[in-house]
Amino acid sequence: MQDLRLETLAVHAGRSPDSGTGAIIPPIHPSVTFERDADGSYPRGFIYTAKGNPNRMQLEACLSAIDGGKAAAAFSSGMAAIRSVLEILEPGDHVVVPNDAFAGTLRLVTERLARRGLQYALADMTDLAAVEAAMTPRTRMLWVETLSNPLLRVTDIAQLAELAHRHQALCACDNTLATPILVRPLLLGVDLVVHSTTKLISGHSDALGGVVVSMSETGPFESVRQAQLLEGSVPSPFDCWLIHRGLSTLPYRVDAMSDHALQIATHLERHPAVTRVHYPGLDSHPGHLTALRLMPKFGAMLSFEVTDGASAAKDVAAHVNLFLRATSFGGAQSLIEHRASSPIQFGLAVPDSLLRLSIGLEHPDDLISDLDHALAAAIPAVASDVGRG
Repeated sequence: MQDLRLETLAVHAGRSPDSGTGAIIPPIHPSVTFERDADGSYPRGFIYTAKGNPNRMQLEACLSAIDGGKAAAAFSSGMAAIRSVLEILEPGDHVVVPNDAFAGTLRLVTERLARRGLQYALADMTDLAAVEAAMTPRTRMLWVETLSNPLLRVTDIAQLAELAHRHQALCACDNTLATPILVRPLLLGVDLVVHSTTKLISGHSDALGGVVVSMSETGPFESVRQAQLLEGSVPSPFDCWLIHRGLSTLPYRVDAMSDHALQIATHLERHPAVTRVHYPGLDSHPGHLTALRLMPKFGAMLSFEVTDGASAAKDVAAHVNLFLRATSFGGAQSLIEHRASSPIQFGLAVPDSLLRLSIGLEHPDDLISDLDHALAAAIPAVASDVGRG
């Protein structure tokens, strides 16, 4: 199936009609354990759901195919997937991590793993010289993120993968914000790709999961598979089924959400109450040219800063009607969040005036009207200027 286009892979990879009933939608297999034959063997290949389950096998096949890989390990959360990769490293090893990485990644590295002897450095991944300066003879991994959250900085993945390999280090990439639809890091030289399947891949805000994808079942991925098998942090059969279902529409959801996000970012950039918009699809974004090289479109998340600081930003969030005030991204419903006050924010300081938006599948004109209404209610001094110039 590797030669098929992404839209086709998303629908067909890991799926076939059920052999018993002919059902074209895979059944859910909630059984914890599986029957042995009279001779004690397991001819159907399944022993115990913590070790393997038909729904997880189907999901992993689909995730591997759309990422251009050969192997995938599904986990119970994005954090479990991230941990399985970082725990390839031994005490005394060194890892370079983005200084604006996902909060969970930063806390895992700087708090838990550092206490166990892992050495680390934080670096601006948009500055190749800064990344190289952060590397040491003990550096065994370079951890990158395609797009950062919530400032949407863009990483030149191919360049950093080459740098990592030149230093005999692995390159691992968290590609959650881009998904394989926008960027396939394995094809750019990355060794291991991580996604939180909770987000865009599932797409319905109703399933928790993560995945690690590799070009091979051997090498570093063997440690990831062992973590999956021995630590038991696997998704339930139902969550696997939900995430696999969501994959069918992933290419079209990402395409539509990216179009909506660009329209909204363009509108906000002209709004008199907005001082800055962070979205790589805008010419004004410092990573725009890198984004153009990497991806056909620019994703479903953006953030923007408003005049009058934190109180005004929180007031904007309080006055929306369509946007939901919630953490996460990638679902059908559009979300808004004052990120600096989020209890899970950690690491790089986020401007107090910043609001993060996850753009969903509503009509973009309705979302723009909702934001205009909220901005006018929160910052009335600029309401009369909307639409001028």
